[in-house]
Amino acid sequence: MASLTYDLALAGLSVGSAAALTGIGLIVTYRATGVLNFAHGAIAMVCAYVLYQFTVEWDWPLAPAAAVTLLVVAPGIGMALERFVFRPLSVLGGDPAQTLVASIGVFVLLVGGAALVWGPGARADAPTLIPGDPWGQLAVAVALAVAVGAVTRWTRFGRELRAVVDDRSLAVLGGVDADRVAAAGWAFGSFTAGLTGVLLAPYVRLDPYGLPLLVVEVVAVAVAARMRSLPVAVVVALGIGVAQSQLTRLHPSGWAEPLLQAVGANLFVVALLVAALALPRVGAGDALPRTTTPRVATPPGAWIVAAVLFLLPLGFAGRDLHTSVQVPALAVVLLSLVVVTGRGGQISLGQAAYAGLGALFTALLAAGRFPFLPPLPELTALVVAVLLVAPLGLLTGWPAIRRHGLALALATFAVGVGVSRFVFVQPYATSGLTLGRPAGFEGDRAYYVLELGLLGLSLLAVHALRRGRTGRALAAVRDHEPGASAAGVRVPSLKLSAFVAGAALAALGGGMLGMGLRAFDAAAYDPVRGLLWFAAVVVLGADSVLGALAAAALLVGLDAGTRGGVAAALIVVLAVFVGRFPGGPYEALRAVAARPRSRHRAALTPLGTRVRRTVRAREEAVRRRRGAGVPPEGSARPTRAAESAPPGRAERGAAPPHTPVTHRAPPPPAAPRLRARRLRVVYGGFTALDDVDLDVLPGRVTAVVGPNGAGKSTLFHCLAGTVRPARGQVLLGERDITRLAAHARTRLGIARTFQRLAVFPSLTVAENIRVGAEQGRVADPGAADRVSRLLGLDGPARALPAANLPTGTLRRVELARALAGDPRILLLDEPAAGLDTGEVASLARVLRALASDGMALLVVEHDLDLVADLADVVHVMTAGRIVASGPADRVLDVLDDTAVDR
Repeated sequence: MASLTYDLALAGLSVGSAAALTGIGLIVTYRATGVLNFAHGAIAMVCAYVLYQFTVEWDWPLAPAAAVTLLVVAPGIGMALERFVFRPLSVLGGDPAQTLVASIGVFVLLVGGAALVWGPGARADAPTLIPGDPWGQLAVAVALAVAVGAVTRWTRFGRELRAVVDDRSLAVLGGVDADRVAAAGWAFGSFTAGLTGVLLAPYVRLDPYGLPLLVVEVVAVAVAARMRSLPVAVVVALGIGVAQSQLTRLHPSGWAEPLLQAVGANLFVVALLVAALALPRVGAGDALPRTTTPRVATPPGAWIVAAVLFLLPLGFAGRDLHTSVQVPALAVVLLSLVVVTGRGGQISLGQAAYAGLGALFTALLAAGRFPFLPPLPELTALVVAVLLVAPLGLLTGWPAIRRHGLALALATFAVGVGVSRFVFVQPYATSGLTLGRPAGFEGDRAYYVLELGLLGLSLLAVHALRRGRTGRALAAVRDHEPGASAAGVRVPSLKLSAFVAGAALAALGGGMLGMGLRAFDAAAYDPVRGLLWFAAVVVLGADSVLGALAAAALLVGLDAGTRGGVAAALIVVLAVFVGRFPGGPYEALRAVAARPRSRHRAALTPLGTRVRRTVRAREEAVRRRRGAGVPPEGSARPTRAAESAPPGRAERGAAPPHTPVTHRAPPPPAAPRLRARRLRVVYGGFTALDDVDLDVLPGRVTAVVGPNGAGKSTLFHCLAGTVRPARGQVLLGERDITRLAAHARTRLGIARTFQRLAVFPSLTVAENIRVGAEQGRVADPGAADRVSRLLGLDGPARALPAANLPTGTLRRVELARALAGDPRILLLDEPAAGLDTGEVASLARVLRALASDGMALLVVEHDLDLVADLADVVHVMTAGRIVASGPADRVLDVLDDTAVDR
């Protein structure tokens, strides 16, 4: 028995050492590049094949062949990937979804290329660099971990590397050559991948598919180490390897036998599920708001073309429809990604699992093998399957509440892998399972008509989720989640709803696909296939319904009409170059087509020239009056209403917005007092707030000033609900709101703005304001129009996308969104940042008018001139404490200029 335990432990150490090497490579690549490199295993496989080619095919000596492979080929692959694939994405801001898609594209490209060059068969004669006992592999893994840790922690290169990953633009401003450092990081990461491949090749299957998919098995090692700690990765890998070997000694009988066998064979998958769902999130930097562009309008006549193409198969022969029936089904599956990723902005790599569950449940329900339910007609079984799978969307939706970017990608991928490995392989569920078609729709042509009907219903459902109040809220969460929460959007429940709707659509499409093929095939819903689906939707336009339809037609039609793999190759090309056209291929083509026309500037007619001269003269007159303190002609005096003058200049082509407006007919009720009592916040060992008390009173402007690091922002976030204090209370009137989330506070009447602009770039100005009007304390349909007139946003600017508008305009948009919800308390975080002198003066007039209407205002600001002109009470903070308070004139007169960072 002891001998068996020892032998199994040795076998486990061998497996664990291999997993440790792969985990180290993944962590190195992530720490060097900020990318979860799904292609890491593919790079390892290519390097193993290159070494095989040098030594076995060309008879090179092992030492020089290994040197060329590891020191030339592997780093060269990494540098090429950085230069042509990932550098454009870094310049654009590193959108996590597009970065993942590029990584997936590289994975498929390298696998496909290796299959073409070396063939799909496995090879058993790969050269051996170290002996086969586990101690040699373990020594290499430990040595590699120590070397990598030393390089990244104690060298200048390591510091520059971390700086580029954390904030590329800031690193460039600090004098770091970001391109050179990133290229070196990719070369180093690819070197570790190549080393992993050449060491593992003699002990695993050397084929284009086996070694790359090893990453799927052992990504748990990197996740358990939170993509940071190399020692943890090594210990976890060895522990899982030994535990998996010891589980082979257990041979239970009965119903537990297949489940325990699945766990024993997939312990790394179990660890991935636990690590991704239970451990603290990884990739926190991916939670930053991402760069979003306005949605490209659908080309004229595109829907007519799509309808014709989807109706065209009805005129084909019956045998041709065997392929055609797969297109509408797959289109429904891909529509689920449009809802979750395109509109909701959430990365979901597990949609293939929900599609497979839809097909499996439909087959089980129709066959009468589903527990506690009798056999059901096929169409009824499909509906019930959708209802059963939809709540399971919480498996991926729940982690999405607190996870973003990489962390969410890992969690959803873990769910997909878990379902594939533990559900689809159960003999009871899948053995001898067939799937028929609904009565009356047995033939291909009739079933295709049914599919088109279900696809039409799905398109209507997606259209409803992408339009109206829900669509605007989803787009707000996608563009800027903190800003959406501050506008009153219930972010957690909206995310859950998006994932539940996505799971339902995926289940519907999976069931349709299974009935079209008349069987349940677990391989059709493999997690790797799900990665390809995700890549196809993103590269063809994640927020485009037509993109999902085109992706389905390409994935099915190209492979059916040409050699298998052509569709995947096309998607791969688009994925690899996703950084070159982030808006999708249609946007790229549209930009190219518009470029020649943009060279010829349009000339004004004589009438247009006279009109432009007149408008500019009037604008200049208005600016002179404002500079002299005289209100524009026809405007009311800025006494009590903020309609005196809008902050900022009018947009190009818009008339000066100086028409007087009425703020509200009835005066609003008095705002409650917002109070902070004994607030204490500690970050690590640093005390950011130390027993801070603060009152924000109705009808008054309260300002907080102080040097950087004084605790102003932390105090602001405690009041807004984005930071929870370790001790103390936040009171709204007599109600304790310390533990309320930001969106809940917004619905109680506490609105806020952000130091860094929190607008929704893909929405128009009017839609940005409507989000606040629909989600705020009072849902008033007319509030958006009133606030737009109040802040001079009621002209042509209303229809403009918020992306790329001037900073002054965007500040007004953000303030308008906050006011549209009829708040009683307004929190402003450096509202004058990025504004010129005229815009700051106009902003001050608006804020004074709001305070005179009874609103309570808190301003955190570095501009002491604005504070002196605006505030009734000023609090000075230093080192987490309020050290002085009082009227603005007295406090600012005695304030030492060196204590406040202007």
